[in-house]
This record gives sequence, structure tokens and C-alpha cells, in this order.
Amino acid sequence: MAHVAVMEPPVAAEHGAGVYNEKLGMWIFLGSEVMFFTALIGSYIILRFGAPGEWARPGVVLNVPITAFNTFLLICSSVSMVKAYAAVVDGDQQKLKLWLLLTILAGASFVGVQVYEYTHLVHRGFLPSGIREGSELAELVAQGTIPEATASIYGSTFYIMTGFHGFHVTCGVVSMIWVYLKALRGGYSATDYRGVEVIGLYWHFVDLVWIILFTIVYLV
Repeated sequence: MAHVAVMEPPVAAEHGAGVYNEKLGMWIFLGSEVMFFTALIGSYIILRFGAPGEWARPGVVLNVPITAFNTFLLICSSVSMVKAYAAVVDGDQQKLKLWLLLTILAGASFVGVQVYEYTHLVHRGFLPSGIREGSELAELVAQGTIPEATASIYGSTFYIMTGFHGFHVTCGVVSMIWVYLKALRGGYSATDYRGVEVIGLYWHFVDLVWIILFTIVYLV
């Protein structure tokens, strides 16, 4: 008598050792994102060091301390994401929910601080098109503190790079909320934690990109 094969839902390989479809898809997507951000960062470096004149010092235009705090928030969110992954691997549902929630809150706080930063910069007169006439920063341009020749390039590259990264963080937070809601329903276990692992890969990538952006835009 013929036996009927029973199809079981695929589960993640133990402790992330396997490469399943969702994980492979995320790695391919992140590969394309590496090329995208490499192009942005490379263009920034070429424009900055090839610009006709000096570049404005970051501390004059940008609020470095508040962005340093924001960077700390994002790094903490990466740590909490690691904790969430470790919790689901161990089958600890309560800690999984806790660490996912903390990651969401830290990520949302990062976006909120970035919106505040943008609002403050626009108020001071720093726009994607350069420095607004009659603004606080326009006085620094008149004094020679901010080079006028490179102000427009500085504004456009700054908002493009940090804006696209902020968009990626926002997408990550929205995706994490979906993962969190599924975790509340008991959708993950020690044998099937694919969603947690995949969003974790994306989140760590976003954190790494920001560390690079923070270094070259705010510190150099």
C-alpha cells in the first residue's frame, strides 16, 4: 500500500546554521543595498574632496552631540535585537517580546530625533539647496565661517544620505512591529524563528551603515 507523504512547514535550521529562502532573499537584498549606499557615500566623498573650496566644518552646521546620542540609541537597538534573537532560539517567549519591543522603541526614537534634527537645521537655514538667505547660518556665510561655494553641495549630499538612511530605519521599525505582533500571537519558537532572524540581519545592516555615515558626515 502506497504511503502518502506528509508535507511539513519548513523550519529554520538549528541556531541559524542553514540558509533558507527568506534568509537568502535578505542577503541578496542587502547586497543590493550595499551597492546603493556605496554609491551614495562614494559620491559624497568625491564631491567633498573635489569641490572648489573648503567644506563647512560639521560642528558649525550640524548638532554633533545630539546625533552622537542618536547613534548610541541605534547601537543599543542592535544589542537588543541580538538579545531578541537569542531569546527566541532559547524558546523564551517573554524575553523575545521584551527585546523586540525595546528595539522598536529605540528605532522609533532614532527616527524621532532625526526629524527633530532636520527641523532644527531648516530653522537655522540649512536646506538641501544650501543656506537660506537671511537665516542664522547665512550670517556665518557672510562672515566666511561657512564656505558659500560648497554650501549647496553640502546641503544636498547631507539630506540625501541621511534621509535615505532614515527611510530605511523607518521601514525597519514598521517591519519589526509586524514581527512583534506575530510574536505576541506565539508565531515564533525555538524551531522556527525565521522572521526574527531575517529582520535582525536587516537591522544590523542599517546600524552599520549609520556608523559609517556618522563618521564621515558628522566627525570628519
